[in-house]
Amino acid sequence: MTETAGEGAGPGPAAAERTGRFDALRVAAFRKLFIGGLFTFLTMQTAGVARAWMAFELTGTNTGLGGVMFAFGAASIFAIPAGGVLADRFDKRRIMLAAGSLQTLTPLMLGVVVAAGVGAYWMLILASLIQGVVISVLAPARLAFMAEVVDRRVVTNAVFLSTATIQLTRVFGPALAGWMIGAALFGLAGAFFASASLGALSLAFLVGLPAGARSPSSGRSSLGDMADGLRFVRSQPAIVHLLGFSFTVVLVGFPQQTFLPAVADLYGAGPAGFGFLNTAAAVGAVAVSISFANAARDRLWSYQARSALAFGVSLVLFSLMPGFAWVLAAAVLVGGSSSGFQALSNSLVLTTTPVEYHGRVQSLLMLSYTGFAIVSLPLGMLADRVGVRPTIAALGSVIVVAAAVSKVVEPRTRGRPTLEGGS
Repeated sequence: MTETAGEGAGPGPAAAERTGRFDALRVAAFRKLFIGGLFTFLTMQTAGVARAWMAFELTGTNTGLGGVMFAFGAASIFAIPAGGVLADRFDKRRIMLAAGSLQTLTPLMLGVVVAAGVGAYWMLILASLIQGVVISVLAPARLAFMAEVVDRRVVTNAVFLSTATIQLTRVFGPALAGWMIGAALFGLAGAFFASASLGALSLAFLVGLPAGARSPSSGRSSLGDMADGLRFVRSQPAIVHLLGFSFTVVLVGFPQQTFLPAVADLYGAGPAGFGFLNTAAAVGAVAVSISFANAARDRLWSYQARSALAFGVSLVLFSLMPGFAWVLAAAVLVGGSSSGFQALSNSLVLTTTPVEYHGRVQSLLMLSYTGFAIVSLPLGMLADRVGVRPTIAALGSVIVVAAAVSKVVEPRTRGRPTLEGGS
């Protein structure tokens, strides 16, 4: 076991240390997690595109798209706190294997019903509920495990490389899924089957990983551990600020992903255009992830605020573009800034939180990334009433204001957490 992220958390010369851009890949366990993640996230991306397009085909409305996302978010709201406790109490490798198995079976079953011609909207709702549980359990365990297998000095590097993995799959995954959906040889059922095959490949890399560390028994129940995590967060102004800012930016800005099928349809680009919108955003995200991979730890707070501002501005630009080529260019900016904000938030949690609280604090951060799915339903209704472009422009404007407000209140709340009782 390498140095844990709960040790040596105080400020010092190491805080400004830069790592090599790919230092975390020198760790064998992280390499397996990294390669397996390519297949894990490729499964998510291809299945997500297929589910979204199926929902749009069945309903033809933004409300229908929002409903699928709402189901995903509703499941996550209940499952995420449990996922954080599980990550802190049990073998993280087994948690990831169980979640990965369920993730593989879901698109397989959707492929079967689509091929049989019996696909229905309620099945998408059920699949979204299952996927909400999967990501709620998988993500806290994966991030906490990652912080254990690499040295604290390269945690930020590992987070950004992992983020690059996610975004790299978005470069070609959605475009591939969009192409398969539109191709007679594959179709929607073929896209689901391909997604299930990729999920099976991801499991092979998880099998060879070491078991994750478990926190010492506290003698508390699971609910007691959950309450203890909340008490810790309340005692740390920096983490309260971080979580609050993340909730605002993500809940307001991330629902724009829900409307990409409607944006593609608005410009007459079809399913392939939907895939290319996802790909364009991913290109920007990969570029930002690699650029920030060796960022100095003492600059993370500043970078997070700037990425939020850039995200808001890029959303406004995205909504104003006159043609599909221009929309693709703006999508690169949207993807880069939103991915940067997300990865920086994850890095800040892992580098300012004792190791025994990683799962629970990460689960609280994740509530924002799944909560936006719930917000997508009323925003979908708004987009159906006023138009998708004005809705996206309004979301971007709110984020710009939120970033400015956060910068004003930041000096009063920011600071490194006190780790008493936590290391």
